[in-house]
Amino acid sequence: MPALDATSETRFTSGVRALLREVGWSTDLAVEPEGERPEPVGVDVVVEVEACGVCGRDCLDRAGRFAFVRVPITPGHEAVGRVVAVGSEVTQWKVGQRVATLHRDACGACAACAAGETSLCVSAAAVLGLLVDGGYARWLTVPERALYAVPDDVDPALGAVLHCTVGTAWRGLTRAGVTAGARVLVTGANGGVGAAAVEVATRLGASAIAVVRRPEHGELALARGAAAVIVDDGRTFHKRLPGGPVDVAIDCVGAPTFNGALRALGVGGRLVAVGNITGERVELNVGYVITYGLTILGSSGATRADMARVLALHAARPFDVPIHARLPLAEADRAQRLVAAGGLSGRVVLFPGAVTASPP
Repeated sequence: MPALDATSETRFTSGVRALLREVGWSTDLAVEPEGERPEPVGVDVVVEVEACGVCGRDCLDRAGRFAFVRVPITPGHEAVGRVVAVGSEVTQWKVGQRVATLHRDACGACAACAAGETSLCVSAAAVLGLLVDGGYARWLTVPERALYAVPDDVDPALGAVLHCTVGTAWRGLTRAGVTAGARVLVTGANGGVGAAAVEVATRLGASAIAVVRRPEHGELALARGAAAVIVDDGRTFHKRLPGGPVDVAIDCVGAPTFNGALRALGVGGRLVAVGNITGERVELNVGYVITYGLTILGSSGATRADMARVLALHAARPFDVPIHARLPLAEADRAQRLVAAGGLSGRVVLFPGAVTASPP
């Protein structure tokens, strides 16, 4: 997409959006005309969407796992595009800049924001796809603090998913103190975050052990730098670790693999919880955690500062987040059902413009 300047007209005067009208899977996502481009007010920014990733969290939203989801709502928190209009109070963006979404905005005034931990902001309310309309659309209207800058040369599919995959992995692994020489276990290494975690771990100088369910997914992990692959259904991988216990585990699945990841840790090990793909609650042996001095961390999403570091790494040596399928926005319902079924190699990405769909 060519750059826009402050006097440019957007390429489209209208578009379509996908809409979740009711929680659950019994009714398909609707795709309907979006009308004229919205006019932002206050600190809001209007972005013309190039691409939007379909995340596992989108499926959790649809399933009603978050009681506060607002319906009807446009899903999607993984969008990239161009700023085409800004509200009168916007100070951080100008028309023509290329941006991508964070998971939500930040207030800029609380203690977490003051410390630079904007993803831990306690006052931000604009959660994309849950409380405000998200990126399954031609136009996306969000507060200015919900965006970060993306270079023009980043592929749209990667630009859409970079924050939620590489950014999440980067934040989790760096908060867990991964450094050169560490051993890192990655569950769900065939997914977007898992594949990114393998790459991030190796960039940090660590040795990554990938856990996948299918042999062909192991090939994907090896291609991204994994030192070893364990093909496992989630029940025995912690007993089959080459070289013994690991220093850090990043669990990109949830209940099916959480306790296995915990038991894969050595004394003083750290577990980063990222995945939550099932509705099951995890049973935790607190005595085991205490005895082995383990730490459990949640990864709440990357900040702008995190993404600046990720983009610097990408510029020096590009990340290769796997894209399972590129689909037109009109196939948003099919895209979510593909993700919900699982077993994919990376992310599914939607394009508001006309594209040729890739095979599922």
